Amino acid sequence: MKKKYLLTPGPTPLPPEVMSALAKPIIHHRTAEYSALFVEVNNGLKSLFQTAEDVFTFASSGTGAMEASVVNLLSPKDKVIMVEAGKFGERWLELGNTYGLDVIPVHVQWGKAVESSLIEKLLKENPDAKAVFVTLCETSTGVKTDIKTIAAITAKTNAVLVVDAISGLGAMELKTDEWGVDVVVSGSQKGMMLPPGLAFISLSKKAQKMLETSTLPKYYLNLKAYKKALDKSDTPYTPAISLTVALTEALKLINDEGLENVLKRHAVMAEATRQAVKALGLEVFASSPADAVTSVKLPEGMDGSKLYKTMKDELGVQAAGGQGDLKGKILRIAHLGYMDASDVILGISALEVALGKIGYPVKMGEGVKAAQKVLYQINS
Repeated sequence: MKKKYLLTPGPTPLPPEVMSALAKPIIHHRTAEYSALFVEVNNGLKSLFQTAEDVFTFASSGTGAMEASVVNLLSPKDKVIMVEAGKFGERWLELGNTYGLDVIPVHVQWGKAVESSLIEKLLKENPDAKAVFVTLCETSTGVKTDIKTIAAITAKTNAVLVVDAISGLGAMELKTDEWGVDVVVSGSQKGMMLPPGLAFISLSKKAQKMLETSTLPKYYLNLKAYKKALDKSDTPYTPAISLTVALTEALKLINDEGLENVLKRHAVMAEATRQAVKALGLEVFASSPADAVTSVKLPEGMDGSKLYKTMKDELGVQAAGGQGDLKGKILRIAHLGYMDASDVILGISALEVALGKIGYPVKMGEGVKAAQKVLYQINS
């Protein structure tokens, strides 16, 4: 028998309360029972998103909410600024090009974060830009974007700021209303501690006005239909009922711990992981590291795929490898959602053993010791 542990940046492990909720008998969605549950969910989502505005829920992956942000705000040939600093930033560009937008691409070296001054410069040069698209946590590289500063810049323009917070929400600070973030999209399988299948989007009043002028085609993702239904505590189409039931439990867990404490837990786990990586003689790949996932730069000549497979197949601990040009060059260790100090210790221990198995001159216990000092505030 071999236990399996999931340390990937999505899907993430499920709390027992969520798994129990998923096993409940299904209910019908056009009932008072479901409406009451949906009201509870929407109130919880507003707290998590830190917004007073509506949060719309789709039965889709997070990409559905990304697409919804494009088709509901914009019209063909609208000028937009889209930041590509990794695999998921690429998705913004692909969506923009798919719908015939006038895309100003901002290509950032993978592992780096976009400079807010560059966004400010591009907005001054393109005062007719309708939107700026960025990613809070670029999951493919482990990079954090300075959303607060960028939001302060876009707030002074006619452009709206659209943030992919699919892996960052519930793990990293994102004060939607306070910072003036216009659109936030997210998904269920990351910090929300659910299986994949739900996507979410919130819009500021500035963004809501754009719904009236958008002419891009939309049907299932039409936010006007979702707004009409939401006002009646309903959805326009069949919801993912069991996932929504489980979401009530996940939101309760976050509320009971307190969002501030949830974010602090993620920050401590992230710092412990980073210190452990450095103690093993390795480097953190991201110049501005995220608190949801740590990207580990692997030494030249190391077979990253072999390291990943050793952890997964021999030790039962699944992290994530690199994507695109980073395949085999980095290892991504998540500390996201239903994870705590014990998961970090487990992950670093497995990393040490796997490094030794593939021939890297690792000093066993050094990474674990460094992580313990952070996790348990042990002095040197």
